[in-house]
Amino acid sequence: MITLLYILAGIVLLVLILGMIAPKTYNVSRSIEISRPKSDVFDNLRFLKNQDAWSPWNKKDPNMEKKFTGTDGQVGATSYWNGNKDVGEGEQELTKIVDGERIESELRFLKPWKSTSDAYLTTEEIDASTTRVTWGFSGKNKFPMSIMMLFMNMDKMVGKDFEEGLSSLKQTLEK
Repeated sequence: MITLLYILAGIVLLVLILGMIAPKTYNVSRSIEISRPKSDVFDNLRFLKNQDAWSPWNKKDPNMEKKFTGTDGQVGATSYWNGNKDVGEGEQELTKIVDGERIESELRFLKPWKSTSDAYLTTEEIDASTTRVTWGFSGKNKFPMSIMMLFMNMDKMVGKDFEEGLSSLKQTLEK
């Protein structure tokens, strides 16, 4: 019986130590240069419906259920999705738009697990006909899920999708 108590105490102590050293936040971003004027690029990015043309997750499940509410391109517009195991279920709501500069949204994932992240798209003029787009998201790792982040790399998990999406955005806008 005492051995069992020592084992349980050891497990609890291990979980607490892992919880203390686990990453508390994540931040993933990627950038690409697009041969289009900044105003053209920004005008495309502000609309949630336009993401269907370049979203890597739309390609993973082109038959996913989608619903849009609010006025697309304005704060409060929301895109809901429910798809296969590769895309899950959730919604994205536009929360802030700095005209010509930055679009912020809140991602609320419902499946396969609940979480909330802040996403953003920024545009930066390189020259009159070239724009740098940065796509990123960040959030907090809550205990006990934070322990899983010791064994998973969010940048590797999502970074490739961001790169694929930005490449598709570039192809779409440079046509």
